[in-house]
Amino acid sequence: MGVTPTIRVQAQDFDPAAEARLLTRDDAGIGAVVTFTGLCRDEGGALSALELEHYPGMAEAEMMRIARLAIERFDLRGLTAIHRYGKIATGDNIVLVIAASSHRQAAFDGANFVMDYLKTAAPFWKKEHGTDGTAGGWVSAKDADESAKEKWR
Repeated sequence: MGVTPTIRVQAQDFDPAAEARLLTRDDAGIGAVVTFTGLCRDEGGALSALELEHYPGMAEAEMMRIARLAIERFDLRGLTAIHRYGKIATGDNIVLVIAASSHRQAAFDGANFVMDYLKTAAPFWKKEHGTDGTAGGWVSAKDADESAKEKWR
């Protein structure tokens, strides 16, 4: 069975429940679905929004590469990865990863793997916008994100 992941980079919001239904509707062999939704947090009240930019074409290609690795490595039956761009207010959705498999551990591992690689390998950049109206600098990658990815090697 060849699994084709759903990959999207978009400005508009997404509905995690609708995306999960779409992913699982035609496969009765799915026994587990893990859904991760990343939200824009307010950083203790100091942040009003994040501005996300991406490298068009390259971001989608890297997301597809990561998704295919996850499908093969964890024997996933389905995978959806959606990443937003533009100015995203606190509390709003940024990223969605849904991994579907026959068994729960593969779904958990697949979703975790995709997120660890999206955080470090996909060409997305974040700029903070403060509640005081100022625009901060571009957010640097965190060492913890690189360390999380290393566990998969």
